[in-house]
Amino acid sequence: MLERPNWFTFRRFAAVTTALTVSLITLGVYTSATGSGLACQAQWPLCSDQLIPTLTINPDFIEWFHRFVAMITGFFILGTAGWAWQRGDRRTTRAAVGAVVLLPLQISIGAITVTINGLVPWGYAVPTHAAHLVAALSIFTLLSLTTIYAYREHHSRPPRTRSRRALGVALVALLVSGLFSRGVPLLQYSPGAQAWYYAVSLVAVVGLLATVHWLTGVDRLGRQLAGAALVIIVGTMLIGRDLIVYTPTVQLLNFGLYVAAVVLVSAGLWRLFGRAPSPSTPFGTEHSE
Repeated sequence: MLERPNWFTFRRFAAVTTALTVSLITLGVYTSATGSGLACQAQWPLCSDQLIPTLTINPDFIEWFHRFVAMITGFFILGTAGWAWQRGDRRTTRAAVGAVVLLPLQISIGAITVTINGLVPWGYAVPTHAAHLVAALSIFTLLSLTTIYAYREHHSRPPRTRSRRALGVALVALLVSGLFSRGVPLLQYSPGAQAWYYAVSLVAVVGLLATVHWLTGVDRLGRQLAGAALVIIVGTMLIGRDLIVYTPTVQLLNFGLYVAAVVLVSAGLWRLFGRAPSPSTPFGTEHSE
C-alpha cells in the first residue's frame, strides 16, 4: 500500500478544492455571460451529438469545458468530505459534508438551466441564474470554512496578526474587483470582466471569512466590521447577476455598497493595526481556537 507523501495534507487538499470551486464559479459566470449555457443543443452528457466538441473557443466548447471542470470539482468536494469524516474533527466534517449535501441542488439547478429549460418556463431566466449562484456561493463558503478550520492546527501566530493579513488580502482583492465591477463605471462589463470580478471578489470573501473566524472572542468590533463587509460583497455579487433590473439607480446603489465595503475593510485594518492586545492577554498567546 502506497504511503501518502508528507506534503499531501488535508488542509492543502481542502485549499485546492476551494480554489477549484472559485475557478468553477468564475467559469460559470463567463459561460452564462456569453450565452454558452444554451449551447450543446441542450444535450448531456453529449454536446451537440459529440462526447468532446471541437477544441476551439466556441459556445459548445465553453459549455462542455464548464461541465468538465464541474465534474472534476465535484469529485474533489466528495474527496474533501470523505477525508474530513476520516479525520474525525466535527467542525471541519460538518462544513465539508454540508458542501456535499448542497451538490445535488446545484446540479439540479444547472440541469434546469442548460438541458431542460425548454420544459420549464423559467429554466433560463434571472431567478434560476440567481439560485444557481446562491447555491454555488453556499458551497464555496462551506469549503472555505473547511479550509480555514483545517489550517488552525498549523498557525503559530496570534489571531490578530493573522486577521491583519487576511484583511489586507481582502482589501487588495476588493480594490482590484472595483476595476471590473458593474457598479464602478471604469471598464465595460464584458463576459471577461464579469469573470474577473467574481474571481477576485471570491478571494476577498475568503479573507473576510477567515477574519470573522479568527477574531471570534478576540475583537468583537473588528469581527463585526469584517462580517458587515462580507455581507455587502455577497450582496453586490448577486446584484451583478441581474438579480434585480439593473437601472441607473441600482448602479448607484451598487457603487455605494462597494464604497461601503472598502470603508469597512479599511476600518477593520485600522483597528487591528492601531489597537494593542489587552494587558490581560500577553501578545503572542492570544488564541480563541
